Amino acid sequence: MKPPRRVFIGIAVLAAVAVAGVLFQDRILQGFGATSLRPDDPRSVALGAEIYRRECAACHGANLEGQPNWRQRLASGRLPAPPHDETGHTWHHPDAQLIALTKYGPAALIGGGYESDMPAYRDTLDDGEIVAVLSYIKSRWPEAIRRRHDQLNAQAAK
Repeated sequence: MKPPRRVFIGIAVLAAVAVAGVLFQDRILQGFGATSLRPDDPRSVALGAEIYRRECAACHGANLEGQPNWRQRLASGRLPAPPHDETGHTWHHPDAQLIALTKYGPAALIGGGYESDMPAYRDTLDDGEIVAVLSYIKSRWPEAIRRRHDQLNAQAAK
């Protein structure tokens, strides 16, 4: 028995949305290729700590611990704020992606109607402030995690 035509149309629409999301993400990330975090720069880290306390700690925790059960969807269907310490997945993303996620929000990068409680900060923070807050976050990771993140950045630059 052949599947109904609408099944094929639905699959085609989902594929088109996925391709559009990847192309949009690639376009966004191109502008951040030369930007890198500065976790060893005391001024950048101090500014980032101040911004983190003001803009991020309410959801991601004062100690970067994230919200409880951050891998389980809420009743709203959205995910809780993940930790930004070594137990989370922040360090699994290269600098350019972290900057773009912070600037444009996850919904813009993921696409396909993805919903998130994480806002876009493009109208709140300038690029230097975004780099500072992410530099602060990276400065709090153990040295081994920082080295792994540096390797990820090197691979992403190729």
